[in-house]
Amino acid sequence: MYFSPLGLSPTLLRALAELRYMQPTPVQLAAIPLILAGRDMLASAETGSGKTAAFCLPLLQRLAAAPGGRPRRVRALILVPTRELAVQIGEVARQLARYETSALKIAVVFGGVSINPQMMGLRGGADVVVATPGRLIDLLAHKALDLAGVQTLVLDEADRLLDLGFDDELQQILVRLPSARQNLFFSATLPAPVQALAARLLQSPARVDVLPEVLEVSAIAQQAIEVDSSRRTQLLRHLIGQESWSRVLVFVATKHAAEIVADKLRKAGLAAEPFHGELSQGKRTQVLLDFKNSELKVVVATDVAARGLDVSQLPVVVNYDLPRSAVDYVHRIGRTGRAGESGLAVSFVSAATQAHFRLIEKRQGVTVPRTQVAGFEPLETAPALAPTESRSEAGAATGGVKGKRPSKKDKLRAAALLAADKDAKTDSDDSDNKADTDD
Repeated sequence: MYFSPLGLSPTLLRALAELRYMQPTPVQLAAIPLILAGRDMLASAETGSGKTAAFCLPLLQRLAAAPGGRPRRVRALILVPTRELAVQIGEVARQLARYETSALKIAVVFGGVSINPQMMGLRGGADVVVATPGRLIDLLAHKALDLAGVQTLVLDEADRLLDLGFDDELQQILVRLPSARQNLFFSATLPAPVQALAARLLQSPARVDVLPEVLEVSAIAQQAIEVDSSRRTQLLRHLIGQESWSRVLVFVATKHAAEIVADKLRKAGLAAEPFHGELSQGKRTQVLLDFKNSELKVVVATDVAARGLDVSQLPVVVNYDLPRSAVDYVHRIGRTGRAGESGLAVSFVSAATQAHFRLIEKRQGVTVPRTQVAGFEPLETAPALAPTESRSEAGAATGGVKGKRPSKKDKLRAAALLAADKDAKTDSDDSDNKADTDD
């Protein structure tokens, strides 16, 4: 099916054709007619499913059909959790709106950079504002914009907005919006806080649910390589050379690990950079630009990049450290295999993290083949419980109260985080040791 039967304008169809959007994805097919009809929506769809165009296309059409006049008033507000996602949505919206006869002004605002240029950019108003919550509140405090004319509110990655602690900021923003508006919630998962917020704000919403495994992993070859945790950097270097990977996105657990691993790769002659939340916005933007232009071979990232990072034709993702949950696993590997391309997702699994990876497999309903690489066969064994620790003593430590004992899932997550912290410390110590086997 093509886009034309969905009721989109000729100008949007022209932009879609030039951008080579050939057929709507499932979320676009379901969401576009409902949004055009003015319905509130609660959509469960993963990053990479095409959800940005799913809400941008009908939003732009409705705005273009009813020009806002002068000065411009903010008529659509899109809230997102990260700077990268804000920039990505702004770019997509501008590309789609390029042929609209009534030119729409789209402003993108986020923290980590000076507020003054953003305030100047908002002079004369804007039709669409894409914003992270903290910076939007700053701009409201400076009276740089007014939300009284907002007709549509979009919460993209709603689960991540709440996970990152934006609850208070959301409440401050919501009280400034008119009560009569269209609300669109897009979320990869629908935990209780998201459902509670949706129940409070959405009016008879349409539900759109897209299965993550169909969109995220169907075109991705998954592989788990068993390796001792102390030899992961060596193995990564070996694979990059042996497999001739042109670009690879490597996920680690902490910003410290990102710095250490990237530094070791650079010392080995590879063009590599870390990517985490404490880098300046200018540095993060430059890293992504260099990576997209293939000037960097490796980016070593924390989960700040798991959502909102869109790199076309990215061939490989590596889980150097395993993610905390199956949902994060899907988001990570979903950076490859996008837009119909094939991709490879490799996970390094040590003896200490085997149980955690089995839990990820169970949650996803998949079994990922285990392999070993010649010369990197693991020697470690799974850690055993201390001899003095018993099941009854473990229960006593939590008071023996039902519902207060850590679940198996909690224990596995704690073990994985402990292993990651230990690995990061080991890497840090090794970096100061000339006898480091990774070098």
